[in-house]
Amino acid sequence: MTTQEILNILQSDIHSVVFATLDEHGLPQTCVIDLMLADDDGLYFLTAKGKAFYRRLMAKPFVSISGMKGGDTLSTTAISVRGAVRSIGTKRLAEIFEKNPYMAKIYPTEKSREALEVFQLYKGQGEYFDLAQLPPYRQSFSFGGERVQENGYRIIPEKCIGCQGCRSVCPVNCISGTIPRNIDTAHCLHCGNCLSICPVGAVERIGAASQATK
Repeated sequence: MTTQEILNILQSDIHSVVFATLDEHGLPQTCVIDLMLADDDGLYFLTAKGKAFYRRLMAKPFVSISGMKGGDTLSTTAISVRGAVRSIGTKRLAEIFEKNPYMAKIYPTEKSREALEVFQLYKGQGEYFDLAQLPPYRQSFSFGGERVQENGYRIIPEKCIGCQGCRSVCPVNCISGTIPRNIDTAHCLHCGNCLSICPVGAVERIGAASQATK
């Protein structure tokens, strides 16, 4: 799946997502915001200039957002994105109202819309996680010049002794039967069982400082 396809799902299929920002004390604050547009240059949303959310965005222009769709856990698709935002003023405001006509019921007049400002999430990285298929499917992505930072676990080939320990505790059977073992990162749950059980420190975390077990 392409990054643009994932962003389109987030904007059109999920639409209302949870935004996390930092307040003036450095503490997390969340709110639910609608994503109005998505294109090759990122995601777009708006807020009123009188809101605390607006002030948090202007003071610390970095957000983490999460959204999900599905009737129950095993039909869920979840998408998370973290990245940098910037105000683009009233640019694309008319397009937002055209493509999201319900907004005209909230801000019915041109005068009332003067309070609004459009923001662009212009670079970031994220993760697509699909529990509607088993084993679950995971895909990392990035946009706006950011690089994907993989995370999870890997097996160090030269350390693996083929003992079957990791395979015996993997809940989704995503570790190969060949020696040295290999983890299918697209289906890994990141549970950490393999890291805990390996007797020779052949499993390490990725996406942070590598920490092999002893």
